[in-house]
Amino acid sequence: MPQPARPRGPKPTRMDPDQILDAAKEVFARDGLRAASLRAIAKQAGCDPALIYYHFTSKEAMFTALLARGIPPMVEDLSRLADPADGRHTALRLWDVLHVYHRRLGNDPGLRGLVRGEIVRGTEGIQELIQRHVLGGANHVRNILDQGIQRGEVRKDLHPLLSTFFLLKLQLEILDVLPVVAPRILGLSPEEAVAEGEKAWLQLFWRGISEDPSAPTPPL
Repeated sequence: MPQPARPRGPKPTRMDPDQILDAAKEVFARDGLRAASLRAIAKQAGCDPALIYYHFTSKEAMFTALLARGIPPMVEDLSRLADPADGRHTALRLWDVLHVYHRRLGNDPGLRGLVRGEIVRGTEGIQELIQRHVLGGANHVRNILDQGIQRGEVRKDLHPLLSTFFLLKLQLEILDVLPVVAPRILGLSPEEAVAEGEKAWLQLFWRGISEDPSAPTPPL
């Protein structure tokens, strides 16, 4: 005998803006900004659509707020790693770059999916907005590579910004894919697989950009 539907309680009349942004992030990552609706975001948040308008004027405003909440702390971390006074080997500094992306994005697949999706399918204005946010962090990584070239550790014919893209692109793939396939294919826990994947990727990447590929990679 089918169970009677549970009566729904009243929707909240007050809600923290961050709760709304968390719901919007999930909807944007799933549906894309263009297809997402305020009604879908309200359903995800469990509130009335009118409550969203109390905090945000539009879904574009929510998207902008999500970027402003998630990206600047990561860019600040990367800016510290790009300090020219840091005399450590370039490979070790790049290893720390991967750790920043892991720490800031590893537990946030919604933000990863949001940025990835809108870079590909977003409108021109949204793509430019993402690029401005993302480019800040990428430029810090590029500066680390530029400094490595000046110190004779990185190949002089390297394209630093393009190399930064390849370094970070696969790091995002590691965070997305390895936790899913690790238990079935690698026999590792998701955490172990990500750690091993990051290490293997940095060693492979370093061999490709090093001024002396035959030299051993510094201990990570």
